Amino acid sequence: MNIWTQRSIELANQHDYLDQLFKIYPLSANEKRELDKDVIEKLQEILQKKDSKALINILLDQVKGKNGETHPFPIKYSYVSYLKNDRSAIERNPKTVERIAGYLYDMGLDGILDKTSAPKETNRQMGPLFKNYIDKGTLGLEVFKDEVSFMNYDGDAVYNCSDVQGEKFAKAYLGYNRDKGLDFIAKVNGVFLIGETKFLTDFGGHQDAQLNDAIDTLNTPIIPTSFHVQKIAIIDGVAYIKSNNKMYTQITNYPDAAVILSACLLREFLGSL
Repeated sequence: MNIWTQRSIELANQHDYLDQLFKIYPLSANEKRELDKDVIEKLQEILQKKDSKALINILLDQVKGKNGETHPFPIKYSYVSYLKNDRSAIERNPKTVERIAGYLYDMGLDGILDKTSAPKETNRQMGPLFKNYIDKGTLGLEVFKDEVSFMNYDGDAVYNCSDVQGEKFAKAYLGYNRDKGLDFIAKVNGVFLIGETKFLTDFGGHQDAQLNDAIDTLNTPIIPTSFHVQKIAIIDGVAYIKSNNKMYTQITNYPDAAVILSACLLREFLGSL
């Protein structure tokens, strides 16, 4: 087990870990998502006309985020996902459309607005919150949003970009060879660091897959380049709780050379390079 993994476990089990973590992930339980006024007015008009196709289309537009922030579809219904991914199916399946629309008509405008404005699940806030934390300069590194400025800067810096931009950059310069975005790219004392960040909120299922995703990045071979590259996994949450759980076993049995650490220790780790 890497020393930084060990220190992360100690932090989580012996100190004010969650209090420290909140500075990085200041999660909100009441972050309502309000539809735009013009969308609400259009919804009202569509409901009055009982135009089922238009009703489903405008609500799917909000799921896709065509009018800004994404919103959940008002009902959980398995066929909705199909329609979301193939809008042409709305024209070909009138009975399904009317069935879904019937549930929506029963809800009325107030019910639809209540469901579409539901707060984000906290696990969907994680990525933006970590990048916001980086933007504050708390790590003591210069922060760049474009790769040219990042590469041309002689000092220690972080390239705080989107996951997709990070993947493209790492493939172009650093020998990264995985079709998966990266959450963290930095250079410190001539060492380029690439990795993913995960806040694991529970055990099992999707959360196990999230940890595996970060581990897979650690396992991805780096094609040799002129740059010194180190992979890291910035993991937080229940994985550090001492137990026989799969997550804890996985991170504690990982090779010593692999850096798995809490975001709370990231600045200190960077200072050690």
